[in-house]
Amino acid sequence: MKTIAALIARHILSAVLLLLLVSVLIFAGTQMLPGDVATAMLGQSATPSAIAAIRAELGLNEPALLRYALWLSGLMHGNFGVSYASHQDIASSIGLRLGNTVFLAGMTALLAIPLALVLGAISVLNKNGIADRLITTVTRGTVALPEFFVGYLLIMFFSVQLGWFDSSATVFPGMSLMQRLEAILLPTITLVLAVLGHMINMIRAALLNILSAPYIEMARLKGLSRARIVWHHTLPNALAPIMNVIAINLAYLLVGVVVVEVVFVYPGMGQYMVDSVIKRDIPVVQATALIFAAIYIGLNRCADIAILLNNPRLRYPR
Repeated sequence: MKTIAALIARHILSAVLLLLLVSVLIFAGTQMLPGDVATAMLGQSATPSAIAAIRAELGLNEPALLRYALWLSGLMHGNFGVSYASHQDIASSIGLRLGNTVFLAGMTALLAIPLALVLGAISVLNKNGIADRLITTVTRGTVALPEFFVGYLLIMFFSVQLGWFDSSATVFPGMSLMQRLEAILLPTITLVLAVLGHMINMIRAALLNILSAPYIEMARLKGLSRARIVWHHTLPNALAPIMNVIAINLAYLLVGVVVVEVVFVYPGMGQYMVDSVIKRDIPVVQATALIFAAIYIGLNRCADIAILLNNPRLRYPR
């Protein structure tokens, strides 16, 4: 028990250190952006005195190390700062946007994960058969297509040609669940197609790897059906790599939705980040980037810990 606790603590500590390093990179990256924030806020016709006043108000004349320390201290107390563009508290603005992104990613995961498990198992049960080749061909095709291309194809067909859905996935507080689900249908399909191929391929590879194990051969010699071997003996033992694949794709769904949110004008974190980059709203860019990094690192560490708990051999490394 002490060994498990120590390994989990090590994973959590490494995640915190990695997030700290990422925060340094994010802050340094935003400081190296070309142009001047005060000039971008006031416009090219601003007077030097007005620009100097804005720089003093925003603390831009202070050393970068001091500004990073103040930013990090604020983050540790839950203070993300104030938006340069709207002058509103960033934490309150991010709450609504993050909820929208989590809702979109959650609905995508609810569709993609069971579908990937079933199609991956069907592919293995019919290895080298018609179903296997069809699933492999279709999934490789969806993996090759970029999200923005799939999104625009769906808009052109279902919105422009058929007129069934709006081209923009507008959601707002007060919408019913059905209205919200209808609004996010096209971006959800886009994201499902983006992750489904990768998940099926990885699940298929994990199942085929387990099927080559000696105890599976023993199960065949006992006369068990192929379906029983896959569902009752192979799938449970392939949980570790499958959980890793699911965690990576969940992290992608929460972090990589930027393009899809922009295509469908969905009011999530990705759209908020892109709008802030255009406006040079540095505090918002820093906050959204750090939240994306925290989600990605956190989900990957959760997958590592789940695999550790599922496989006792990993608790005693050689």
